[in-house]
Amino acid sequence: MEFNIADLYESIADAIGDRDAVVSGDKRLTFAELDTRANRLAHALSARGIGPGDHIGLYLFNGHEFIEAMLAAFKLRAVPVNINYRYVADELRYLCTNADIKALLFNTSLAEQVAAIAAEVPTLRLLVRVADETTGDGALPGAVDYEDALAAGSPVRDFPARSGSDLYIIYTGGTTGMPRGVLWRHEDMFYAGLQGGRPGGDPIGRPEELADVVREGAALNILPAAPFIHGAAQWAAWIALFSGGKCVIAPGRSFSPRTVLELVARERVTTITLVGDAMARPIAEALAEPGASFDTSSLFVIASAGAVLSRTVLEALKARLPDTMILNNFGASETGHQGTVYDSPTGEGPSAPRFSMDATSTVLGDDGKPITPGSGTIGKLARSGHVPLGYYKDPEKTAQTFVALDGVRWVIPGDLATIEADGRITVFGRGAVCINTGGEKVFPEEVEQALKAHPEVLDAVVVGVPDPRWGERVAAIVQPRPGFRPTLAALDPALRKQIAGYKVPRELHLVEQVVRHPSGKPDYRWAKSIALGSH
Repeated sequence: MEFNIADLYESIADAIGDRDAVVSGDKRLTFAELDTRANRLAHALSARGIGPGDHIGLYLFNGHEFIEAMLAAFKLRAVPVNINYRYVADELRYLCTNADIKALLFNTSLAEQVAAIAAEVPTLRLLVRVADETTGDGALPGAVDYEDALAAGSPVRDFPARSGSDLYIIYTGGTTGMPRGVLWRHEDMFYAGLQGGRPGGDPIGRPEELADVVREGAALNILPAAPFIHGAAQWAAWIALFSGGKCVIAPGRSFSPRTVLELVARERVTTITLVGDAMARPIAEALAEPGASFDTSSLFVIASAGAVLSRTVLEALKARLPDTMILNNFGASETGHQGTVYDSPTGEGPSAPRFSMDATSTVLGDDGKPITPGSGTIGKLARSGHVPLGYYKDPEKTAQTFVALDGVRWVIPGDLATIEADGRITVFGRGAVCINTGGEKVFPEEVEQALKAHPEVLDAVVVGVPDPRWGERVAAIVQPRPGFRPTLAALDPALRKQIAGYKVPRELHLVEQVVRHPSGKPDYRWAKSIALGSH
């Protein structure tokens, strides 16, 4: 057996087949039942011409079908590809064409977008319709019903041998630019994204060890609150399964904090993974509602990935969940999990996130060498070891991001950072959105954190806009708290207590709602358009 995700899962299903694996709404599947349903789907896809190396698009809301489809693809040695369910037709057409999608699984309420582009994607051969709460039937000429296909597929596990070099693609939009597909080998994903089968501990050395880990180790019941179109949410689901625990899913396209908290109580969830304040703040507010009573005694960890929790939200969560660890995790679709912030939510802390990184991460200077800890030098965050092969069909960007230096291959996604004297790494943010004002660098994330700590601010995004004197000036797009209408004059004194004067916004744009990507990451292109539209 190799470090192949399907092989590893099958070894677990054979070891603990009767345990619950996935809970999604009214659907409850044991490890054995999930394995059988994935076998059926894999055979159904194979009978319709889908095989090794073919790309299967998952244009789906959160639900058990997403996990089944990933596992079925892995069993076939096919390649699952996440597709943002909020895409309109033009965006869907771009991604399906760029990713060479051959089979597309879609929810019925997304049928209109699929119908608009299906004939225009040259590689697309198969459409599979997954039922949801929509009143329409999602009818499309030639589309196959998901449950009908499973019912007709063989339950037998009789697939050819697989490899740790089988592929998996995560499309990531980041905060700027068109989405790119990050191309992972299964073995690299297992170590970098799934933390080697032992989150927080030493990774396993042989694939055969995983069955023993799930028999003897602590099972994690994980609820990925973020959409599965976000790589970290997919990894959280597989970490749960590879610990012998449950992946608990709040199905559908909408995030409901009350549903999440009710599931914590019902399913004895140990870990919630989410993305930043956009999800954590509503959970904190639901906990604080008058008369609210949720059993959170099982909840050991709330972990944010993809966006750093503000100190205000951290404190609000900790006040309601004093026995729960609130963590900021750091990583990217190109790097997997890199580090964790364990900072206390109270007291003075760094204005930018300071992470305890693993041994594979460092900060490289302009000379390609690790910078000196405590020197204050700002370089680029880099990771070696188990890293992706590159970006799908983008050799130019691959060459820029995946670099060999002195015989070591590094992934350098573009985050600017420094190494502190204690060895921890302070991350300032992507250079692509860094603001240069009068020669001084301003990292939007740092200013956003300061803004969101203000009692009149609910959410904020910061961008640079042209300035005739300074080159760029800092502009803040702010969603006020209900009943407030903050001004620059009101925000300025509080901000200057947290950040240097040159970082304080020089203009303010109030909006009803800050627009974020489904992953929770800021949409800087939208924010820039708001700032420039007022000039």
